[in-house]
Amino acid sequence: MTIASSNNKTVENMGAKPDGLAPSSPLQRAPAERRRMLSRRGHVPVDWVRPTIGILVVAGLCAVFLLLPSLPPRTIVMATGPKGGAYAEVGLRYREILGRSGIDVTLQPTDGDFENLNQLRDPHSDVSVAFIQGGSTTQKQSPNLVSLGSVFYEPLWLFYQRGLQVEGLNDLRGRKVSIGPEGSGTRVLSLELLQRNGIAPDTFVPLALSPEEGGRQLLNKEIDAAFVLTSWDSTVVRQLLASETVELANFPRADAYVALYPFLNKVVVPTGVGDLAANRPDSDKTLLAPKVSLAVRKSVHPAIQYALLSAAAEIHADPGIFQRAGQFPAAEPLGLPLSTEAQRFHKSGRPFLQHHFPFWMAVLIERLLVVLIPVLGLLYPLLRFIPTLYDWSMRSKVFRLYGEMRFLELQIERGDAKLDLDATTAHLDRIEQRAHQLRMPRAYASMVYSLLGHIALVRQRLNRDRAAPSIHS
Repeated sequence: MTIASSNNKTVENMGAKPDGLAPSSPLQRAPAERRRMLSRRGHVPVDWVRPTIGILVVAGLCAVFLLLPSLPPRTIVMATGPKGGAYAEVGLRYREILGRSGIDVTLQPTDGDFENLNQLRDPHSDVSVAFIQGGSTTQKQSPNLVSLGSVFYEPLWLFYQRGLQVEGLNDLRGRKVSIGPEGSGTRVLSLELLQRNGIAPDTFVPLALSPEEGGRQLLNKEIDAAFVLTSWDSTVVRQLLASETVELANFPRADAYVALYPFLNKVVVPTGVGDLAANRPDSDKTLLAPKVSLAVRKSVHPAIQYALLSAAAEIHADPGIFQRAGQFPAAEPLGLPLSTEAQRFHKSGRPFLQHHFPFWMAVLIERLLVVLIPVLGLLYPLLRFIPTLYDWSMRSKVFRLYGEMRFLELQIERGDAKLDLDATTAHLDRIEQRAHQLRMPRAYASMVYSLLGHIALVRQRLNRDRAAPSIHS
């Protein structure tokens, strides 16, 4: 007897009691509810809640595992500049604004632009953000740095004692002049301009003073002049402009300097802007002003770059005496290339999510999208395959028992079962018991009942074989 033929006989005999069927037949023992289930040929939904929850949990754990290393740091170190300079004062505002987003900014004082640049270049330094003077480096010289754009003008101020005749840089010969500390942009730029005018360092007394100290000594008449490379908002500049004992020098050949040094710009200090009541300064003064860039290492997290750019827009977008509203931050490389994030920011502003969510929530959602989209892309075909896999799993439980039934049928066909009918019957009982213990969705009930019917037919044949000797006798 083959499985196929047994199944056909099962279908034919399901409605009637087979002749000689034992009282303990599974078809007779089947309760009415099971027979009603057998008659329901429609598809019965399978409960997918548990496997779906399991898959989602695994996907969530994978997302978290991939997400954690990609979150931005909560602390950054920013190199500012000497105490009393514009960088130090602007750095305080960055710290305040970024602090509102949960980013702790550590301000590291330096002697100025070139020390800032060296700190950024140094792989052993903790500094990842700094202000640097436009023209102080190039992409070739600093391949690991990028710019977020220019943020403000930084004029070169030359203050001198009132009563001295300083109509040009040549009048500084023999004078005690503060040119800024080592590593400062003030020192580099002032020495370059003095040398360009043929004034060697041994023809005057150069002093390495910070802006704050240089201004104090100038007000106390301890020195004759002081170069200060800082913004209009600097405290020392405001003090010196308002002082009646100090004068601001003019650069009458500013166009020539701008032509020779493209990173320089010409700006004008209006008459009376320092003190209208005292009319300080007493005439318009033309100054030379490089622009300041906000530079970062390439390794700085994109979210931190966007946070810095958002802070820069809040700090530097207001109009000033040298700039119009919205001029800064500007997409100007100034020697270093703009980062990809800076290009996007200057083109379309802050990312969409940061417009609608707090900073860290926006970052988390953005990272989750980056991680979950490919994960869901992998899960989608898997989820489509799971029903097929589940169906195979359910059917295999029945087919496994059918395989054992096929083995018994072969024994019966060869006559081996007659040698030990008790062992064959016990084996059939075990198969029947396992069939009754199958936990199957109702959609697969017909397969189980077909199997039970097959078992009943085999049992019927064994009963006939058992009864055959007594009938013959």
